[in-house]
Amino acid sequence: MNKFAFVFFLLLVPSFLMAQVPDTTPGSAPPDNAAADPSAASPGQAPAPAAVPAAPAAGRYPPSPNPFFRGNGPGNAGFYFNLFGLILILLAFMFLSWTSYWVNDDSTALQVRSDYWNSMIFGCGIISVLAVLTVPSFMIGFIVMGVLQGVPLGLYVRERNSMVPDSAKVMTKHHIHGWLIRKLALIGINLGGGKVVQAAVGPDLQFIGKQETSGRGDGGRSKQVEASRGYMAAKELVYDALLRRCTDIHLEPKDDELAVRMRIDGVMYPVEPFDRSLGDAVINIFKVLGAMDITEKRKSLDGSFRALCEGREIDFRVATQGTRTGEKMSLRILDQSNSVSTVKDLGFRKQLQESLMEVISQPHGLMLVCGPTGAGKSTTLYASLNALNPFEQNIITIEDPVEYKIGDVTQIEINQKAGQTFGNSLRSVLRQDPDVVMLGEIRDGETANIACQAANTGHMVFSTVHANDSITALYRMIDLGVEPFMLSSSLSAILAQRLARRLCNSCREAYKPKPEFLKKANLPAQKINKFYRVPKDPEETCPSCGGLGYRGRIGVYEFLEMNDRMRDMIREAAGISAIKSEARKNGMLYMKEEGLRLVVRGVTSIDELLRVVK
Repeated sequence: MNKFAFVFFLLLVPSFLMAQVPDTTPGSAPPDNAAADPSAASPGQAPAPAAVPAAPAAGRYPPSPNPFFRGNGPGNAGFYFNLFGLILILLAFMFLSWTSYWVNDDSTALQVRSDYWNSMIFGCGIISVLAVLTVPSFMIGFIVMGVLQGVPLGLYVRERNSMVPDSAKVMTKHHIHGWLIRKLALIGINLGGGKVVQAAVGPDLQFIGKQETSGRGDGGRSKQVEASRGYMAAKELVYDALLRRCTDIHLEPKDDELAVRMRIDGVMYPVEPFDRSLGDAVINIFKVLGAMDITEKRKSLDGSFRALCEGREIDFRVATQGTRTGEKMSLRILDQSNSVSTVKDLGFRKQLQESLMEVISQPHGLMLVCGPTGAGKSTTLYASLNALNPFEQNIITIEDPVEYKIGDVTQIEINQKAGQTFGNSLRSVLRQDPDVVMLGEIRDGETANIACQAANTGHMVFSTVHANDSITALYRMIDLGVEPFMLSSSLSAILAQRLARRLCNSCREAYKPKPEFLKKANLPAQKINKFYRVPKDPEETCPSCGGLGYRGRIGVYEFLEMNDRMRDMIREAAGISAIKSEARKNGMLYMKEEGLRLVVRGVTSIDELLRVVK
């Protein structure tokens, strides 16, 4: 459509701008009727009668009663174009072409009635060109052209701004101000000082170094890195990671570059790498922000810093490790706004959620959440604490490190260098009259025994342990040195979990599952017509998931709740198969069975379930 408009413009505009008039330049040959004028006397012929006026001198003509000039003004005869009109029409047509391309790309990416707005912009643009060529008054036609192009563009901007966050809105005061500052900064004109220009040129992100106060702007580590090489690259890297919903950034040195990978929904994806020199500068910037020694590149270091992005505060955990090719760095992103606030948001089925809430509401006991690293164990514990009333109960957490802040809850961070371990901190906390204690992780026998003793002495204890499933977690506690009789009396429930990626609702595709698979999975083939999966042949990149096929994650759970029969079996050191059989009688579903429920509902795919649950 844009090519057709361009050809249309080339055909019509020259016919409008060129004045087809005969050449009457002084000094040129006289018109044909001048040669037939009887008043002109040839050599040797008698002059004409006095009644006929004498002809003017050669090359001179009588003045016209109606002054006329062609071209751009008197004295410019022979130049047939109106420069002013030509420039205005060219600018208007360039604006029409640019807006047409922008509306097409933007509406397609946002799925904002792309066909409708493309037709509207193109149709009004063609009408505006016809108007400026046909209206007798050029200025009136140009005004009509501006209205026909501006009104549909403004209506589209209004509709698309209603569907995007404030930071992505266009033609707003903030957007115009930032655009103006960026353009002027490119030519060396800095309005509003260096900080204003820096904020407008780069993404809306402000680093806050370790031990700095948020929003004070009193200098410090963030001030030290602002003028460093690679500062803008570091800001763009972090901002891009936040837009992609990334949870981890890995900077991995190679021989000639610094590779960058991001973990999105639990899966690693490579992004554009840095040149080695620029990549080393980016690593140094993060080390300065995290209060780490930039001269030490062989030992493993750790630190932390924060950032302000679009009004929210985000925490970063930094860890480095020396490798054969250089220093590797990983950044853990802890975005408070993305944390789960309630148990309902975790994705439990109704019956399982009710059982979990009964355990959480118990006055004393031990609830364990198990799973590998990155399975969402801490998120489940935070949601469980949010289900309690912090004003009626004294809630204390012991974490390494504190990942998310909870209002009206005492949160303690472990400091291994100062000798503050989970065991020592738990002993101290039990003297603070707590009602609920959350342990970030049970790592050793000392912590495990103290946690069980606290559960037996009238405290509700929440903690995590690394184990593959709920039954394995039970025997993991025994392996750590907890006596079976103490474990059986203190343990209330064990929740095993994994995180599976959700299928994107915008681009998922349905397919008919094979009857053999349904039979093997003990699913009724006559009741299941379709499963969902990632599209095999996507026509274009989905704007919702960015072409990944998945967006967000949901928990896959296995809930083992203790009863009197199971407590007796644990006390008697019964085998795993006997405890599993009793748990099944009590209504426990295996993790894979819970995951199949999500597959049947179209929440996730069978391939994703088999990836996270073995």
